[in-house]
Amino acid sequence: MRILAAALLIVAGCQSSPPAPAVSSAPEPTPKPGDTKFSMTWNGKERTYHVHAPANYDGSKSLPVVVVMHFYPGTGPEVAVTSAMSAKADKENFLVVYPDGFAAGMNALVCCGSEDDVGFIKSIVGKMVKDWKADPKKVYATGISNGADMSYRLAVETDLFAAIAPVSGAYSGQLTTDAAYMPKRPVSVIQFAGGLDRFYARINAGLETWQTRLKCMPAGQTTITGDVTRTVHKCGDGSEVVVYRVPKMGHSWPGAKSGGLSDPNAGIDATDLMWEFFKAH
Repeated sequence: MRILAAALLIVAGCQSSPPAPAVSSAPEPTPKPGDTKFSMTWNGKERTYHVHAPANYDGSKSLPVVVVMHFYPGTGPEVAVTSAMSAKADKENFLVVYPDGFAAGMNALVCCGSEDDVGFIKSIVGKMVKDWKADPKKVYATGISNGADMSYRLAVETDLFAAIAPVSGAYSGQLTTDAAYMPKRPVSVIQFAGGLDRFYARINAGLETWQTRLKCMPAGQTTITGDVTRTVHKCGDGSEVVVYRVPKMGHSWPGAKSGGLSDPNAGIDATDLMWEFFKAH
């Protein structure tokens, strides 16, 4: 009976043990110039991402890295076309990562999935810092629509990003109803919003909530071109919020010349503007 009781205790102990955490099983990337696709196992599923390094990349210098996230449904290569971020990286000498959402979507604030995309992207950034010598102080995120929402989630739930650039996306959804759901360190924001976007009211409401919670104060408004405006708010934690509003634009990436959700006639180029913003933060 004592042997049986001991055996039962051992079994019970095994059954109550917490599950092992998800780990990446990706092979170590080979850093090199140009475009390379990588895969890793995350939470038991194969995940993929794409890295672009400028032509002169040799790993001898720490470079900034920009994580660019796609719309739903979409892929990393599709938002690479829309954003033209790889061409910008070649001119300005930085690294770009385009993660692929699982089943064409990312588990952002409103939709579109249930995978641990925060952990997945944190793992990718870790690889970029370790293997590609990315500068951990110059990590940035942008995305459009579903990807823009994801940039807000990353800003709140990680401490990796110095600044984010949501395009046609919002700080909204159930998670954001908690007043404590805010970055734990300063994360500056440059937001692009179209007045004809069906989500424009949601974008504005999210900005107001973000600015209120971070005690942001108005610091100026400028008309850029035509009826495009730029507003600046300085926040209590030292971050800032810059918003470009394009009244005649819909759910699009302003200045994008090709690809999904592009608007070449918006009057501003979001890719150029966000990179200048990133460099300043």
